[in-house]
Formats: sequence, C-alpha cells, structure tokens
Amino acid sequence: MASFENGSASRAGKGAANARGAIAGLRGHAGFWLKALSQPTIDLSLRTHAGLITRIVESPGSSLPQGELDALVSQLRTVAAKTLPQESLTYGIFSGEADRLSRAIVTLISEEESGRPIAFNALSVMDVALDGEPTQVTHLGLVMVDPDGRGQGLSWVLYGLTALVLFARGGLRPKWISNVTQVPAVVGMVSDTFSDVFPSPLPGARQSFAHLQLARGIMANHRAVFGVADEAGFDEARSVITNAYTGGSDALKKTFEIAPKHRDAIYNEFCARELDYERGDDLLQLGRIDLAGARRYLMSEVPHGSLPSLLAASAMLALQRLVLPVVYWLDDTRAFGTLRPRNPDAEGASGQ
Repeated sequence: MASFENGSASRAGKGAANARGAIAGLRGHAGFWLKALSQPTIDLSLRTHAGLITRIVESPGSSLPQGELDALVSQLRTVAAKTLPQESLTYGIFSGEADRLSRAIVTLISEEESGRPIAFNALSVMDVALDGEPTQVTHLGLVMVDPDGRGQGLSWVLYGLTALVLFARGGLRPKWISNVTQVPAVVGMVSDTFSDVFPSPLPGARQSFAHLQLARGIMANHRAVFGVADEAGFDEARSVITNAYTGGSDALKKTFEIAPKHRDAIYNEFCARELDYERGDDLLQLGRIDLAGARRYLMSEVPHGSLPSLLAASAMLALQRLVLPVVYWLDDTRAFGTLRPRNPDAEGASGQ
C-alpha cells in the first residue's frame, strides 16, 4: 500500500513539475511576442532549443552601445571563423560599415550555459521601388552554423523566425523577401515556405512584373548586401546572377557536389540545370511572407512538439478567418491591397 501511495505521489509530483514547466515556457513565449510587438527596435531573447538561447537584434549599428556592438560582431566572427577557418568575408556585416550594421537584423544562437555562439543569420532591409513607390524587401541574408553545432534542428530559427517576427510587427501585412543562393537545400526551403516565389521549380511559379521590378532594383542598388560585384551579370528572364562570387563573398562559392541538397530531388535538379557552378552562379529568389506562408512555416518548419508553435498556428487561422479583415478595414493609416490610407502623408511618415 505504501509503495502504491509513493508511486502515486511520485507521478503526481512529476505531473505538477511538467505543468509548471509548460506554464513557465508559455510565459516566456508570451513575453517574447509582447516585446516583439511593442519595442521600437527589436532586441529579444528566447530559449528555442534545450540549452540554447536565440537573440534577435534589429539595427545593431544604431541601437546598441559601441561596446555591445563590438561584442556582437565578435560573436559573429567567431562563428564565421569556425565555418570558414581558412577564409574571410568582407561584405555586409563583416565590412565594418556602420550603415550595413544599422540596416541589419541579426539572429544569434548561443549555448545558454557557456554563452558560446554557434550560429547566426544576418538579414538586411533594402529600399526598392515598386510601381513607382518605395517598398521594403527583407533579404534573408547570410546563415552560418558552427560545424560542432550542426544537427540540432536550427534551420527553422535561422531562416524563418525573424521573418515571422517582422511580419507580425508589420501588422501581418505581406512583406517581400529576397534570397541569393546556389544551395539546393536553401532554394527548396524558400520555395516551400514563402508565397509567390520566383525562380522556383514548383508548378505555377512565374515571374510577375513585380518580381522583375524588384530584381532590377536590387541588382542596380543593393549588390553589396550579398557580396556581388558590379562585373557580375544578371539574367533577368531566369533571375540568375552569373559570376556572382566576386564582391567579397568569394569564400562562399561551392561546387554542386558539396552544396547541401534538398530532400526533394526537384530542387537539386533545378539548381543543376539552371546554375553554372564552375562560373559561380546564384539564384535571386523573390517571394512574400503572408498569412499562408506564415502558416506553412509554422506547420512544416517549426517542430511539431512545440506548444508555442501550435498556439501560434491556431492564432494565425483565427486571424485569417475572423479578425484580420476587420483590423485592416478599421486601420485607415496604412495601405493593404486595394485599400488606401485616408491620409497618404500619414503613411509615409510612419515608415511603412
């Protein structure tokens, strides 16, 4: 009898501990999203994996004191040195230019106990003209993972979490994203996750005039963001950058044989067909993160056992079906689709 009672008490104690842990985790994620939606400039930390902390910092070049900025850049260089020990990068956040760091959004994953950085993604925000009006394109940017830290399922954080945060901060309005890569695994991830992606081997993928305008604007004014020199060519019809590794990104050039492959062979075959790896070609992909894309990301990329992901997915569905149309209709300060702001000057002043 005593043994039965002790076993029951033990199970009850474990259940209570699990419940407390779940509540604590829920509080942490709720606090993360409250800060994400309220801070004027993002500086957020969240435990995304056991023993790992993810930090997202927006515009570190202008938002952080010099000492903290130097420490952050040093952490990024630590990861880069482990990833490319014999090479160095000179573009984007590694250029040392204040403007580059002020327009970057850095996602850094570190070991919680030691503080050792193991992976990062550096997004950049580009101003590009679309239909004669300025619009912002978020470039998915450089991703690096310490070889010792691979295999921990970090890709859902490095490639999508920050884009999801920016999407939420923007009132869940669709946002353009860009991606420059020759890696089939990344081409597939972007094609599968985001909406209206071109180029892509998926059925229905097509180059709209919006895609073409944005690609032209990016290649004309923002080559330095992804380390492509002026002498690199651009095949507009296929959205392929030829001889791309000539502007500070030389160390990232890969052969097709060593480039990480996607589990779906369609992306591997697409890259082999469209890109000249010996010359050093890249795809310039353009797409949008919208509610459909956010839902795909939550359902397919975020680990299914994550309680916050399930709650977020439910919230997305509720917003799409019930709440969001009303919010858009009542907000007369910003454009959405065919809806236009009551006072156009107000929208321009808000920076949207």
